[in-house]
Order: sequence, then structure tokens, then C-alpha cells
Amino acid sequence: MASRGTTETSKLKQNLEEQLDRLMQQLQDLEECREELDADEYEETKKETLEQLSEINDSLKKIMSGDMTLVDELSGMQLAIQAAISQAFKTPEVIRMFAKKQPRQLRTRLAEMDRDLMVGKLGRDLYTQQKVEILTALRKLGEKLTQDDETFLSANAGAALSQFEKVSSDLGSGDKVFALASFEVEKAKQ
Repeated sequence: MASRGTTETSKLKQNLEEQLDRLMQQLQDLEECREELDADEYEETKKETLEQLSEINDSLKKIMSGDMTLVDELSGMQLAIQAAISQAFKTPEVIRMFAKKQPRQLRTRLAEMDRDLMVGKLGRDLYTQQKVEILTALRKLGEKLTQDDETFLSANAGAALSQFEKVSSDLGSGDKVFALASFEVEKAKQ
């Protein structure tokens, strides 16, 4: 559902309007055929039609006032998480290891980066960015960080990672965050 429900909400509204037109036509036809029906049949049919009209009218009012859409709260949270992940994590490899819940591989990657920094194979800016991403991923995976790592993270975490922390905490379930991260990895592969 790439439209996050907006197309579907529009279609729902159109269907309700069509039902409304049909029921109005049914009322008109009922009045025109009143003499052909016995009184009980006429009253029962009219009552049912008016009840249906009332239900459709209530639904249309909710949609038009914004109280009812197919864009649900979870889709809104998913969009927020996607934005946060895309801003916070620039390294597909880190996203992949995070999504697959691979803390050991993240720690191995961190050790490799420390080595690469020392031998001059990795620039300081890229090292800092990736180390922050890895430490944030490890924290989200429930891994214990050293005091040095916590200090490094506090000193270097940017607004995007802070937003990711906030949004993913608001989401509640880590599994939802992981599922979304997996989705981002798959999307990046395409």
C-alpha cells in the first residue's frame, strides 16, 4: 500500500457517495411505486432505506471531517521510522546488520574500523559517522556499551540519530523497528 491509504480513502469516499446516490434513487422509486406496495411493505422498505442512508451519511461525515481514513496510526509511525532510519543510518551495511540483529558482526565491523583509522585507511569523519551508527544500532539491540562508547556517542550523535532514538522508542516494539530496517535494506538493494 504505497499510498499509505490515501488512494484507498478516496475510493472509499467515492463508493459511499455512489451508495448514497443509489439509496436516494431507491427512495424516489419507492415513492413512485407506493400504490403498488401494501402499507407494511412500503413502511418497512422505507425504514430500511432511511437507516442505510443515515449510516452512509455518518460515514461520509467522518471521512470529510478527517475522523476516518485508511491512513492508520501504524502507517504514520512507519513513515516516521523510515525517515529516521534514512536520516540516521547512511551505511547500508550497518542497516543490514541492525535489521538482522547481528551485534557480534557490528562489533567486528567496529574493530575493523578502529584498525583502519589507525593505519590511515579510513578518514576521521567517515569513521565517526559509522561508529555512531554502529553504537546506536548496538544500543537499540540491547547491547551494553562501554563508558567510552557512551561518551563517544553523546559527543558525536547528531540530530538525525537522536530523532531515530526518539521515534523508535515511541514505536514501542523493537520487532517493528527491525522489520522496518529490513524493509529499508531490501529497498536499498533495488
